[in-house]
Amino acid sequence: MSTLHTVLTIILIAPLIGSIIAGLFGRQIGRTGAHSVTIAGVAISTVLSAWVFWLFIIQGHEPYNAPLYTWMVSDGIKFQVGYLVDSLSATMMLVVTFVSLMVHIYTIGYMDHDADYPHDNPYYQRFFSYISLFTFSMLALVLANNFMQLFFGWEAVGLVSYLLIGFYMKRESAIQANLKAFLVNRVGDFGFVLGIAVIVLYFGTVDYAEFFAGLEQHRNDTIDFGWGPVSMITAATLLLFVGAMGKSAQMPLHVWLPESMEGPTPISALIHAATMVTAGIFMVARFSPAYELSEVALSVVLLVGAITAFMMGLLGLVQNDIKRVVAYSTLSQLGYMTAALGVSAYAAGMFHVITHAFFKALLFLAAGSVIIAMHHDQDIRNMGGLKKYMPITYWTMLIGALALIGFPGFSGFFSKDSIIMATAESEQFGAGFAHLLLVAGVFVTALYTFRMFFIVFHGPESEYVRTHEIHESPKVVTIPLILLSIPAVLVGWPLIEGVLSGNYFADSIRVLPEHDVLREIYEHDYHGAFNMVLHGLMSVPVWLSFAGVATAWFLYLKRPDLPAKIQQACMPCYRVLVAGYGFDRFNEIVFVNGSRRLGEFFWKVIDQTFIDGWLVNGSANMVATAARNWRQMQTGYLYHYAFAMIFGLLILLLWAVWAIK
Repeated sequence: MSTLHTVLTIILIAPLIGSIIAGLFGRQIGRTGAHSVTIAGVAISTVLSAWVFWLFIIQGHEPYNAPLYTWMVSDGIKFQVGYLVDSLSATMMLVVTFVSLMVHIYTIGYMDHDADYPHDNPYYQRFFSYISLFTFSMLALVLANNFMQLFFGWEAVGLVSYLLIGFYMKRESAIQANLKAFLVNRVGDFGFVLGIAVIVLYFGTVDYAEFFAGLEQHRNDTIDFGWGPVSMITAATLLLFVGAMGKSAQMPLHVWLPESMEGPTPISALIHAATMVTAGIFMVARFSPAYELSEVALSVVLLVGAITAFMMGLLGLVQNDIKRVVAYSTLSQLGYMTAALGVSAYAAGMFHVITHAFFKALLFLAAGSVIIAMHHDQDIRNMGGLKKYMPITYWTMLIGALALIGFPGFSGFFSKDSIIMATAESEQFGAGFAHLLLVAGVFVTALYTFRMFFIVFHGPESEYVRTHEIHESPKVVTIPLILLSIPAVLVGWPLIEGVLSGNYFADSIRVLPEHDVLREIYEHDYHGAFNMVLHGLMSVPVWLSFAGVATAWFLYLKRPDLPAKIQQACMPCYRVLVAGYGFDRFNEIVFVNGSRRLGEFFWKVIDQTFIDGWLVNGSANMVATAARNWRQMQTGYLYHYAFAMIFGLLILLLWAVWAIK
């Protein structure tokens, strides 16, 4: 076994070992032991992931594809566990482990102030076990070189997210939220499984390399669904994308993600920043060779992403829970990433995954710091004037907010502008409409982001703030904020050229020449990162973000009386936004109540009437009725029995005579 193979195995299992120790022996090792062993496991993975990143990105090591062991061979198909490491997976490994490490450290301070679970409660150890298991699951997904391992990691992150969202099991809302997340993801995963089944049926393999090698051979294969032939590759990629819609919360399978805020803030950061919700984006980018062969699939991905980006951003305008504001920003940013995939700008989409991981983890953890100071009150209307009490949280959240809105020079500027430029350059069906939505979404993003920021830190102090002691969070909370602030500002500068030129992900992402919009941008519009910043200061998206910030300042600091008047004047629109466009109501009426009524029908008609009434009880009643009738023949009189015997003998003789003739 090579050194690289050993390192990859350690990266994968180190968080798992920490999770097992904290989960099974938490009572024995205590709180300190639990967070020490899990942080150590993730720290080992982070350091080794940094080495792998240096090896593959800096030194340009060739992609590494090797099996670990063969689990089963069925009908000639090998089901293996293995590793595929290239620029795509090496980058994701480092992002996942670094953000997870920051979340693990931060959790010590956050859970220490959690009133729901005091110090003598073993749930503290369980939480660390879960978040470490979450990291292992995401690494298994990222490192996979076959569909079986991908599906394992895919379902594992879903399972652990279910456990973490419902971590506060004493709360009814938390239980409802984790069930919602689990069920909605099952809808997406049903399509995902069907997509894998189509690939196995036509390609006879679950191995990525064999699948990619057979694409050209099966390019023209079709599936007849009854209404006519459909491209097999289109069907497979669209079914896989249904799974991505569930995991990456694209409309209409987005409804679970805002509810995930019921879990503790650290897991909100972990789910939204570097794990789970980015799994769908990673998956589509990984299978770019297949998506490139389907114009229909690309257009569907593009339109779903653009609509999600704009529509979910609008919902952020009416949220008052600080975590939900950040959650809806995640939904919107995931839409930007998905739209990038739809115009074949896979590298730009993954670039935004990378930058978003840092600034979104920063925003969530900063929001958690505010929640700690507010003694777990999450309503921004009960805050205000926190800048003077929490200077570190203030400046780090400002950095995260500027990165989110794409302020020139910050990481989010480079990745978001790359996506917007790609949609402008693309000739894909729906690209013009998508571009308008994404540009409009820039203003919306700046407005809801700085609405939250201004109210929390610059608004008038609420009664709660005036009457309670508010202070900065401990160092175990603020140090991860500071460390995340650095890449939130700087990570875009060294990556932008490699992303636009196509060199950064050249060994993992394949784009047809006629689809390569990033190359067009690089050759005609890009003249260096610094010049891109200067160009950004003159571009429409940047000025729209400035306008959003200015509007938020005017409405919530200069004229705080206006939002209520605007709300009253636009009450129908406000109600639509508060209701989340009615998706939850529709799901409740159609699926929840429909399933309940269908269940009642099966219970009353099929179970009670047909099965119990006719089959089970009916057959018993038939036997009872026949027994009652036959019992009447048992009179006890000898001449009745003699008559029956003679009559029977007569019938037997007549039958014998007839048979002889």
